[in-house]
Amino acid sequence: MNIKMSIILLSLLFIFNYTQAQNHENELIQRVTNNSSQNISTEIVASENENDFFEISAKKNRLIIKGNNPISITTGFNWYLKYTAGIHISWNNPVQNLPEKLPLPSKVIRQETNRHLRYYLNYCTYSYSMAFWNWTRWEKELDWMALHGVNLALSIAGNEVVWYNLLKRIGYTTNEINEFIAGSAYMAWWQMNNLQGWGGPNPDEWYKNQEVLQKKIITRMHELGIEPVLPGFAGMVPRNIGEKLGYNVSDPGTWCTFNRPAFLKPDDPNFNKFADMYYEEMEKLYGKANYYAIDPFHEGGSTKGIDLNAAGETIMGAMKRANPKATWVVQAWHDNPRSAMIENLEKHDLLVLDLYSEKTPQWGDSNSKWRRPEGFGKHDWLYCMLLNFGGRIGLHGRMDRVINGFYDAEAHINGKTLSGVGATPEGIENNPVMFELLYELPWRKDRFTKEEWLRSYTQARYGKSDATVNEAWLLLAQYPYNCPTDYPGEGTVESLFCARPSINPKRASTWGSAKLFYKADYTRQVAAKLLSVADKFEDNENFKYDLVDILRQSLSDKGNELSEKIGKAYETKDIEKFKVLSDSFLYIIQCQDQLLATQSNFKVGNWIEQAKSLSEIEENRDLYEWNARTLITVWGNKSASEAGGLHDYSGREWNGLLSDLYYHRWKLFFDNMIKEMQGENVVPIDFFAIEEAWTHQKKAYSDKSEGDALQIASTIYKQVFGE
Repeated sequence: MNIKMSIILLSLLFIFNYTQAQNHENELIQRVTNNSSQNISTEIVASENENDFFEISAKKNRLIIKGNNPISITTGFNWYLKYTAGIHISWNNPVQNLPEKLPLPSKVIRQETNRHLRYYLNYCTYSYSMAFWNWTRWEKELDWMALHGVNLALSIAGNEVVWYNLLKRIGYTTNEINEFIAGSAYMAWWQMNNLQGWGGPNPDEWYKNQEVLQKKIITRMHELGIEPVLPGFAGMVPRNIGEKLGYNVSDPGTWCTFNRPAFLKPDDPNFNKFADMYYEEMEKLYGKANYYAIDPFHEGGSTKGIDLNAAGETIMGAMKRANPKATWVVQAWHDNPRSAMIENLEKHDLLVLDLYSEKTPQWGDSNSKWRRPEGFGKHDWLYCMLLNFGGRIGLHGRMDRVINGFYDAEAHINGKTLSGVGATPEGIENNPVMFELLYELPWRKDRFTKEEWLRSYTQARYGKSDATVNEAWLLLAQYPYNCPTDYPGEGTVESLFCARPSINPKRASTWGSAKLFYKADYTRQVAAKLLSVADKFEDNENFKYDLVDILRQSLSDKGNELSEKIGKAYETKDIEKFKVLSDSFLYIIQCQDQLLATQSNFKVGNWIEQAKSLSEIEENRDLYEWNARTLITVWGNKSASEAGGLHDYSGREWNGLLSDLYYHRWKLFFDNMIKEMQGENVVPIDFFAIEEAWTHQKKAYSDKSEGDALQIASTIYKQVFGE
């Protein structure tokens, strides 16, 4: 074939691919605007340099968005929605109509970035938020990713099918396989080598449906220009594989009292054989990936007797045999990745997620207790925001730290290998403001302040600017969204409504904290300010969601203050005061439950119905529901819940859960304390038994929003705060 013919064919191929890509972008635009988008043109054009870019302009009443790839265009469209049209696509409001006459920019808007990777998701997100998502919900999330510039995303759904097929191939029975693979809500910790089998056995239906789902997810990712990060082989194998097949394995120990899967030693010839079969089964189902997530020895897995350098090279070698172009993606969390495991790996073969950059970065920040002076050496890395733990509810963030930490990292000597940003939350569908902030960082060349950024954010989120709204958000930015880095807990200030009752509780979850680092009255002031202008935003769903969330926080903060007063009344044996204060505490729980019923996102029924809707077979529905209920309460068996400290780790301030479990626990406890103060003998309450009983209940909870959010918020505010 001559050169001229080759050029013609390549040109035709480019035009074909360009047309296909353009169709997918336009399809997304139609989906997120409810097919109301008219007079919009998109165009993929080559970048003048190596940067990603988008350009927004207008010509003859037509909106034109250009970019160097599909993700740049969808990012540009979202930028237009927010900062020209005043429309904010969010988890609580993922589809919105455009006006008949499009507002057009008065001048060309152009943003570009040399941070080419924008990553999304944590293994835990797949359990704490996504465990029971169907394709309809996933489609919305994939659109959300593309709108926010995400071009690299963890994709672990359906990986259990890879393992199922692999273990069948080497002689495991279905029962043996289900003793290894975790249940529907626990896939995250199984895939991170923390536990095996818990939550199962999975029905055959689960495997079939997850395979179909993952294939749809990966196909859409490719259409939108998102690189899927598939789970690679980390050396994890069933604990009985040594006895069954003679493999040479080590015991990584336990995680929160759960037995971890075994680790196949890298010097065993079976390691390469097993790893190759793993990638073969992966490719049969989902194809090759250019990125694989591999996290051996996560959260303290024992490395005793393991040559870490050999382990790193063997794991990398297996991945490279599967795809020589692939990159290993690893989480920087606690001691991982062990230096000895990665120091001899080739440059650009490893991508490190600095998982908790906003609090304990490892990239080299001199103020961090987890600092690595040399950062990650020659390896590429991403500046990541973890933000959420356990899917727990609460206004939370570190705006100043997220902004300044990113620009500081860029300027640092270790920033020479900084490739972009990532969001790595354990749970999502909360604190949307923080995700907007993070994903805009790469597109904003110059450092900015949270105050100036918030003015444009509130206008985008609510569709118009308002001085009182801005005042309210500045208070939020100064207090709950400016959490100190030395705050003792993980994630948000925890609501003691969700805590196992005790006198003077300090937290709801084992590793959290309920300590207020700001005055509780501040969030009340914010709620009051928003209520005072609520009539201006009665048609804006984002405003309603935020008002409910902010009032929820102010009620929680008041509850945390009341708890301390209740403790003092108990210590002084002031029975009457104890009764008055404890009754107020219980009343606020009831108010909280009523308030949160107005938003489906804050309802336990939404979570449970997602689980139940995955099957029409009663036995399977019951298993999925039990998984859903257990994860957010006792988490695991009694040993893991109590000795392992996992109870209430994923507690949620949700309608239904507040009324039927949290209120019940606190009422029993307060009644017991009153009897004790009156000199009566009391029997200690077995809270685990109460919680476990709730996991086996079948009470149906509505997943629909109930009542007028603005009216109910106003009424509850007056009832609780007396204004």
